[in-house]
Amino acid sequence: MTLTLDFVDARQRMVDSQIRPNRVNDPRLVAAMRELPRERFLPPSLAHLAYIDEDIALGGGRVLMEPMAIARMLQVAAPRHGEKALVVGSGTGYGVALLASLGVEVVALEDDAALRAIAAAAWNDIPAAAAIRHVSGPLAAGWAAEKPYDLVLIEGAVRDIPPDIAAQVKAPGGRLVTVLAVAGAGRQIVLAEPSIGGFRAQPYFDCNTPFLPALLPLPGFTF
Repeated sequence: MTLTLDFVDARQRMVDSQIRPNRVNDPRLVAAMRELPRERFLPPSLAHLAYIDEDIALGGGRVLMEPMAIARMLQVAAPRHGEKALVVGSGTGYGVALLASLGVEVVALEDDAALRAIAAAAWNDIPAAAAIRHVSGPLAAGWAAEKPYDLVLIEGAVRDIPPDIAAQVKAPGGRLVTVLAVAGAGRQIVLAEPSIGGFRAQPYFDCNTPFLPALLPLPGFTF
């Protein structure tokens, strides 16, 4: 006998067991996560994993971030209706769709054609699709053509924030959220903001999200 997974029920259980008990209390974000069909942001062969509390490997070192991690990142980002955001490493588009559902205009930057295809198909079915602009290019360069951004979200962990991306954050008042490797403290969700003294990053939560391969430093040579 083949059992059919009830995705609607799984989505509500995800919110009630993974999101709300873990200090995610923005009602707009909670409502968006209850409505958005996360299973559509995965290849069909992985759809049954959509609501587990783990990162889901997509190949090539890329993942669909676990629900709690992306929820915490977006809550720290505190997106406001009408803002413009850049999502770097937008992957299969779930984080982008959440932002668009919150009334944000989103530029989604992704360099992997297979992930872009999944995202494009998933966005076709959401009401906020008109707020999303899909672009392709080197992730470390960001998307300068539409800078500055009120919000930049790097969807994955980094060892350092690429300077070209940092330069695209609106100053003052803009912010960047990512998972940053902090010396002696592991990886943490951080909120970084431009200031007179430079780009200042404030840690919020521990988060073991995998590194975004395209933003890792190139290996050096030893002589």
